[in-house]
Amino acid sequence: MITVDQALGHIFDLITPLGSEIIPLRNAANRVLAAPIVATRNQPPFRASVMDGYAVAGDHDTYQVIGEAAAGHEFSGDLKPGQATRIFTGAPLPDGATRVIIQEDVIRNGDTFTVEDNADTQAYIRNIGADFAAGDQIDAPRRLTPADLALCAAMNVPEVTVARRPSMALIATGDELVMPGEAPRADQIIASNTFGLAAMFEAEGATARLLPIARDTHASLAATLELAAGADLVVTIGGASVGDHDLVGEVAGNLGLDRAFYKIAMRPGKPLMAGRINGSAMVGLPGNPVSSMVCGHIFLRPMLRAMQGLPPARLLESTARLAAPLTRNGNREHYMRAQLDGNQITVADRQDSSLLSVLTDANALVIRAPFAPPANIGDVVSYIPF
Repeated sequence: MITVDQALGHIFDLITPLGSEIIPLRNAANRVLAAPIVATRNQPPFRASVMDGYAVAGDHDTYQVIGEAAAGHEFSGDLKPGQATRIFTGAPLPDGATRVIIQEDVIRNGDTFTVEDNADTQAYIRNIGADFAAGDQIDAPRRLTPADLALCAAMNVPEVTVARRPSMALIATGDELVMPGEAPRADQIIASNTFGLAAMFEAEGATARLLPIARDTHASLAATLELAAGADLVVTIGGASVGDHDLVGEVAGNLGLDRAFYKIAMRPGKPLMAGRINGSAMVGLPGNPVSSMVCGHIFLRPMLRAMQGLPPARLLESTARLAAPLTRNGNREHYMRAQLDGNQITVADRQDSSLLSVLTDANALVIRAPFAPPANIGDVVSYIPF
């Protein structure tokens, strides 16, 4: 068995860089930027008023109001010393304006006003390029957030270059499985893993196809693997262990799988394998629902990020203090379902890898190193947030 970090290293080695595509800004949310975005203008493109008030020229006690400026409606004349324009937030300042006096600090009488004693002396001017200047960049790679999209729009950039979405083919295996909505026999269960995994992978930017369930025969599994041709990443669920009906490794090998590794010193998720098959990366996940979902978080989310040009790295970890004690860990790295509440974390009592309900209630995975000693209330532990 290899370690989690060794397995991640092998998985990153399987990646083939994806191409890029140019898409409308409106469709770029959560995509990974593949080329820098360059601002085509200054923001603001003119000196702008920060407040409602009066743009004035010079330092005087009384000013003559000669016009008005509002957002989108500039005053086109020049201000001479002692002159002012009524101005509103975001409006361009007239040429010659030296500051904005807020409206609360003046006493207006017709077309003139007097400045109050002890008036605010701040300029209240937003200078050209105060936010960004023409030529400033948003660097790649990065996953585009809502704030990034607003910034791109302000930069007057209508299209962006992003990494192509990884295409995935998901294959559940096993005679015991039927699809949701079907009538299972007494000895069958519902195929659940592919639905959770597809949602997880699509949240990371992939497109996921759910292929028909592969039955526990060489012919059925081979036929379903053939349907996955052309995918950037093929993911099988179940059938990767060593039982008489676990055929994924054998059948994939017959179809040309170049296997990188098999079995990881972790729980849940020990029977995991990966390699390349007919030009596609392939990962064989364990069949237990929690095992497959945990391995999806630990291995496939980082893999999908790296495929889109983001740095190849483990998911970010944080630390919290235990709200309940833990016993000594065994010889495998353990990813334990837990509930984080503020800076305290509680590991679920039941860690059986078949219990999806426990996973649903969890919002983090506590990470315990091999042979970690017992931990007490208040001890600091590392975790991965969902």
